[in-house]
Amino acid sequence: MAKIKFRPLHDRVVVRRVDSEEKTAGGIILPDTAQEKPSEGEVMSVGPGARDDGGNVVALDVKAGDRVLFGKWSGTEVKLNGEDVLIMKESDIMGVIG
Repeated sequence: MAKIKFRPLHDRVVVRRVDSEEKTAGGIILPDTAQEKPSEGEVMSVGPGARDDGGNVVALDVKAGDRVLFGKWSGTEVKLNGEDVLIMKESDIMGVIG
């Protein structure tokens, strides 16, 4: 199978979820069905930016490789090259970690 090249448009960002802990602080191991989907991820690629009222492209604040926090219901889940990723607007990202 050929590898799909994907480039997000405008102010869209492709994010790969970072796996959450499988244990609680008390050491209880959680099964996959009981775990919440993580709201933390790594930016894989970004679009060129949105246009302002004057038609100028406004660059995004995040870049590929950034570790970010996003809302629980943010983005659209898709499968690219066999990997589940999220495509979301930059405004859905709450902040960059580190």
